[in-house]
Amino acid sequence: MLSLTIRLMRKSARMLIPAGIAILIGTAFIASTFLFSNAMTASLTRQTTAQFGDADYMIAPKPFGELDDKALEYAYTRSVGDFHIDRMRATEGVDGVRVDASATVTVTNGDRNVNVQAIAASDGAKLLPVKVTHGDQPADNHEIALPQSAANQLGVKVGDTVTIDSQAAHAMRQAAALSAGTRADSAATADASTPTPTDVPRSASAGDTVHVVGITTDPDGAYPLYGGAAVLSDADLAAMAGVDDFSSMSVLNIYLDVADTSSDAAKATIARVEKLLPRHYTIQSRADAADASVRSMSGGGTDITTTFLLSFGVLAMLVAALVIANTFQVLVAQRRRTLALLRTIGARKGQLYASVLLEAGILGLIASALGVLLGIGLMAGVGASGLMSKAGLEKGVILSWQVFVVPILFGIIMTIIASLGSARSATAVTPLEALRPIELTATRRAGILRAVLSTLMLIAGLAGCWFGAWQIHELNVGRDSLAKDNYGPVLLIAIAGCAFVFLALVLSATFWLPVLMRGFGALVSLTGPSAKVAHANIQKNPRRVAATGVALLIGVTLVSTIATGAASGKQTMAEAISTRYSVDMIATGSDMTDAQIRKASTVKGVTASLTAPTAAASVKTADGKDLTVLLVGVKDIDSLRKVMHADLNGVGLGVDDVLLPAYSASDGRKLTFPANRGTTFTIASADGSTTPITLTPKQADYRRVSSDYGAVAFIDADRFGNGGIQASGRMLMMAVDNRNDTPLITVLTDVQAAFSANPGITVTGPVAERAMWETIIDVLMSMLVGLIAVAVLIALVGVANTLSLSVIERTRESATLRAIGMTRGQLKRSLAVESLLLSLVSGIVGVILGTGFGWLGSYMVFSLYGKVALPFEWTMNGTVLAVAALAALIASIAPARRAVRTPPVEALAEA
Repeated sequence: MLSLTIRLMRKSARMLIPAGIAILIGTAFIASTFLFSNAMTASLTRQTTAQFGDADYMIAPKPFGELDDKALEYAYTRSVGDFHIDRMRATEGVDGVRVDASATVTVTNGDRNVNVQAIAASDGAKLLPVKVTHGDQPADNHEIALPQSAANQLGVKVGDTVTIDSQAAHAMRQAAALSAGTRADSAATADASTPTPTDVPRSASAGDTVHVVGITTDPDGAYPLYGGAAVLSDADLAAMAGVDDFSSMSVLNIYLDVADTSSDAAKATIARVEKLLPRHYTIQSRADAADASVRSMSGGGTDITTTFLLSFGVLAMLVAALVIANTFQVLVAQRRRTLALLRTIGARKGQLYASVLLEAGILGLIASALGVLLGIGLMAGVGASGLMSKAGLEKGVILSWQVFVVPILFGIIMTIIASLGSARSATAVTPLEALRPIELTATRRAGILRAVLSTLMLIAGLAGCWFGAWQIHELNVGRDSLAKDNYGPVLLIAIAGCAFVFLALVLSATFWLPVLMRGFGALVSLTGPSAKVAHANIQKNPRRVAATGVALLIGVTLVSTIATGAASGKQTMAEAISTRYSVDMIATGSDMTDAQIRKASTVKGVTASLTAPTAAASVKTADGKDLTVLLVGVKDIDSLRKVMHADLNGVGLGVDDVLLPAYSASDGRKLTFPANRGTTFTIASADGSTTPITLTPKQADYRRVSSDYGAVAFIDADRFGNGGIQASGRMLMMAVDNRNDTPLITVLTDVQAAFSANPGITVTGPVAERAMWETIIDVLMSMLVGLIAVAVLIALVGVANTLSLSVIERTRESATLRAIGMTRGQLKRSLAVESLLLSLVSGIVGVILGTGFGWLGSYMVFSLYGKVALPFEWTMNGTVLAVAALAALIASIAPARRAVRTPPVEALAEA
């Protein structure tokens, strides 16, 4: 049967091509998924072991599972001095040691500054997790090797000097100054003749001036958040960490360079080093650390990502299976006379069954193998384009057995499964059918079991959707609800309900989709003879119409669901965030310059701005609770109205008044303040002293201005400076035009860029949160829609396949129409109309279903944050329908050419 099967495949090669393309696309996606996973695993492994530099071994705490709470506390509170680093360096077989100690440091050059992660110098540059590309690592105190990105921002090179400082060093200086002042006061009290101590610890100096001796890069991504790491001497690093000496610095890991890495010699060296370690510490080789990182990622990010992507590959293959099933149905129907003749000369039913499955297996093998090659080629192209490198992934193609075995096996199995129904049909052919005329239209009705099952699934699905929405509604209105303590299960019930509804509609598509096609076709048939022919043709095989329509329905429904959910999420969250804030955007910092303020205020999209001095204070509410307050000095209420979205009508602000919010920014509770004798605010000064100030409270319903404080209060600006309050910072409040053509993320980025020279300034507010939400939603939507587009593409291939098969089936009919006067153009138009009906009816149903699912999902998720917006995503849905229509027209070209190419007389003779 093998030779016969191959001859039959050659004869039907053109019919098998669309099914092969569907398999090829799906398997290429699956192969690309495994290649992407391999690249991600290799990149994460490289980044995980990047801290080794060229070290061979790492000293680290034992795994969590091997330590109890007491042991964990001991292991994770060790300092450098506990490891006997000098003795470790002197141990036989150890060529070098690097202590993995670090501190966040601010590096300043003139009016430019940048935050960097600083690490300790090692016994050799090769042990560093970063690469020194110019100069060298520090060999003495007051030297630094800067990351290339930091050097560029600061405008420095090897040989220049910069100033380094840190919050920890600043805190230590303050403590040292207070301690010195206390000792001086005590000494003066005890003996006025005793000199005041003037010695100040090294770390108490106002920052340190250091020489740039090297430039570093971070090729392995050991410090991706900082663009690399700076390198400092032990003493300088300790000062920046706010400790007295390097031995007091906290540390978890030590890296070793072993002289002889042969098994026996390395074991002997490790045994000698282990005697110097604190309790609960162990030594791990670089290879073992890499294996451990892969295992940890397999339980986390990598496997989750691979599974997530593979789910879309499986979806694509399921859609491809519908295309394959259609193809084999027609193939078996066309070969019915041949199969009957084979039965006549002695072929058994099992042989015919095996022949169809063998043909499917061969098609699956060839198409899947080509799909794997296509997947490899696509990933190689993506790597060559630089996109992989920009994402921090390995750009080379990393092959594994899964890349070849899984897609090919899955492609073969899915193709064989899709052909099972056709194989059974082949065994039903009797020898007598060799004498009957070929009738290719399928007339068997869908079974009662399908109808009953789909009805039960639809009822269960609607019940699940209703139950989920009902429980969320009860929760939102404050009634008892299962969602209060079991939100996850309630959400899963609603998702399962949507899935059951969708599966019910897919399963019963044989009943309702042809009816819809017939209804739309009846309207379209009024437009002319071509449309009438298309309307008649599309009714001839309802089972195939349903299978083709479902393939497209799946993809369009998922795209519409995601697009609707994304649009609803953005609108709902934007409204929810706006109601929680009264100022669109604020910038706060202690050293904000006038030039920076002017630059930020003129950013496109910023419509108004107000600069004000600030001071932190504490106050007791009327019920005696402590509240942290940020006092902001403004000239008058009119200037505040320009930047604040709140009703301030009738509110005045005198020199002895303070304007307070009606609700707490931290917990939303209503605020009340003592008014009879005024409210006293306690303001902390930079020198540690406190200043009380009593003001008359006035309240208005404006919402969170800054989320860092329980409330933001406004007072007369004259209170600052000569008025007795020392400003500890400045605030720039900005109003943003949300209707402006400039995207919010661009406005936010431009304002942040205005303060880029000062890392101590933060930009927050609803614009920042909205930009974050919109960016996250847009990225997720783009990714998901891009993945689902593969299924849509395969479904459109199915439309082309269905038309091609229909043309082959209707050879005699097309010839008859041509013979009685139908022109070539009319015949082509009839196929175009038929293709459009298939695509647009399925697409419109998919859009309606997807919109409903998207609305339900949005209500389930976003109603917890505010009033849910239920938009119709015209742009995405319209784009999907337009693409489906265009692809349908393109898909009709080749079948139409085939239909009109053969002269009517020859077609009648062939038929």
